[in-house]
Amino acid sequence: MLFTSVPHPELQVLLLADIPIPTAGPVDAEIIDDLLTASHILVQHGVLDAWGHVSIRHPANPERYLLSCARAPALVSADDIMEFDLDSNPVDQRGRRMFLERFIHGQAYRARKDVNAVVHSHSPTMIPFSVTGEPLKAISHIASFLVKEVPVWEIRDVGITQGLLVTNNTQGQSLAMTLGDGPVALMRGHGNLVVASDIKRVVHRALYTETNAQQLAMALSFKRPITFIAPDESQDPKRLDDAWEAWKSEVKKDAGGSRK
Repeated sequence: MLFTSVPHPELQVLLLADIPIPTAGPVDAEIIDDLLTASHILVQHGVLDAWGHVSIRHPANPERYLLSCARAPALVSADDIMEFDLDSNPVDQRGRRMFLERFIHGQAYRARKDVNAVVHSHSPTMIPFSVTGEPLKAISHIASFLVKEVPVWEIRDVGITQGLLVTNNTQGQSLAMTLGDGPVALMRGHGNLVVASDIKRVVHRALYTETNAQQLAMALSFKRPITFIAPDESQDPKRLDDAWEAWKSEVKKDAGGSRK
């Protein structure tokens, strides 16, 4: 009879941790530049500040994504971009710090095959809508992607580890389930998750989720009936490429043209 020794479970974990994760390969410099530009645009418009992050799915492998190391989004550069698998393990860490909340990204990509870009922000007007039960819905045509009420994720439903931070795949998966097939989910007392099929569209959605929330808060203050955008009035933004070029131009102008 032939016996095969099986490592102790803890040893198996250690052995698996030692197995390098293969890279999906190099990424075109223009794609990386768009990822950096997205962060800088969202900082300029007050959606991101010293916290928050933007990622894209790796163009060569849907089981990988690209996200900066733990650094303020206004400061990220090409050297900061890291590759992760969908469990949010780094492919080549090289001593770089990682975002605790990278699991938001990995689990969003795992749950949604249609998603190729993700933003997690602490966009300021998200907080009131995340803690009051007041529904966040579209009142502006340019934010008509919010035609359905935005769901609110409660971290205590899955358990907290470090306050309201998403620090593991279980929490990230729970958030992705709350997101469902929609474009945005609020995170109670924390911020939001925004997803889209590409980097330009996710920037538009992150920007106009905040703008629509500000406009809705003002409309609510009038204490008058509100006419929300109807499903048959919802449409994708026209001339999104023009908007992207305008946002990008503003960022480069503010940077003094130093980043090409």
